[in-house]
Amino acid sequence: MKSNRFAAWLREYDLYLAWVVSLTAVAGSLYFSEVAGFIPCELCWFQRIMMYPLVLILGVASFKNDRSVIPYVLVLSIIGGSISIYHYLQQKVSFFASISTCSEGVPCSGEYINVFGFVTIPFLALVAFILITCLLWPGRRQNTL
Repeated sequence: MKSNRFAAWLREYDLYLAWVVSLTAVAGSLYFSEVAGFIPCELCWFQRIMMYPLVLILGVASFKNDRSVIPYVLVLSIIGGSISIYHYLQQKVSFFASISTCSEGVPCSGEYINVFGFVTIPFLALVAFILITCLLWPGRRQNTL
């Protein structure tokens, strides 16, 4: 019974929760670059390109309760998550580190933070993309009105 209420609550607030996740991810990204002074690598920029529009899209969709944006959000989230996985593998797997995708500036295999031996910035981005995808995936076929 409790799980049914929680599932119903999640369905009702999934757009809003996904917006909060995207807002938190963007705030963290801006903190790391503007306050902490970490220079983003090329893959970080691609992840930002996928995350930043989600704040606006999900914010407006939450306000208007417009579920029609979910397929578009899922595309951005899945592509961003794929980039995050590849970036994380470049940091943690020596084979991927030898494949250099960053041609200028900061190397993509560099780690500004490494908490508990596995939490890096691409990992945090991946978690955000996964949360957004998991929150919105069940509602991808629901239409309001």
